[in-house]
Amino acid sequence: MTDLPRHSVSVTGIVLRDDGRVLAIKRHDDGRWVPPGGVLELDETPQDGVAREVYEETGLKVQPLRLSGVYKNMRLGVVSLAFVCDVVGGEEHTSNEADRVTWLSRDEAIAAMPEARAIRVIDALNGGGPYVRVHDGDVILEPE
Repeated sequence: MTDLPRHSVSVTGIVLRDDGRVLAIKRHDDGRWVPPGGVLELDETPQDGVAREVYEETGLKVQPLRLSGVYKNMRLGVVSLAFVCDVVGGEEHTSNEADRVTWLSRDEAIAAMPEARAIRVIDALNGGGPYVRVHDGDVILEPE
C-alpha cells in the first residue's frame, strides 16, 4: 500500500435560533469568528460528532436536523460536513477553544467570519442543498 495523502473530516454546527440568529464562537487560537465545529473522531457518526463539538465549545446541547453542505479546504485537505442544528439543552459558556460565544444575524456573520465559514451560514439559511463548495481556508474557489 502506498503512502497517499489522507483527508481529514470535520463537522460544523450551524445552530439556528427561532429569530434566525446563528451561534458563533471567537476561536481562541486565531481570533476568528466561526460556527462551532471540529475534527470528527473515528468512532463517531457525523451527527454525534457535530453534537459533541458544539457542546464542547459552547456548552449547548444540539440536535442535528439536516446536512446543509460539504466544504473542502483544498490547501489542507480537510472536508467539513455542515449540519443545521437545534438547541435542545445546556447553557452557553466559553471553553479552551472559544474565547466568546454569541448569536449573530446573517449580516453580522457575513461581516465577521472568513468567507469560507460565512458561506456555511448562508447556505444553511438559504435552505435547499446540501451544497458542495471548495475553498482555500479563507476564500471560496470557483470551479474551473
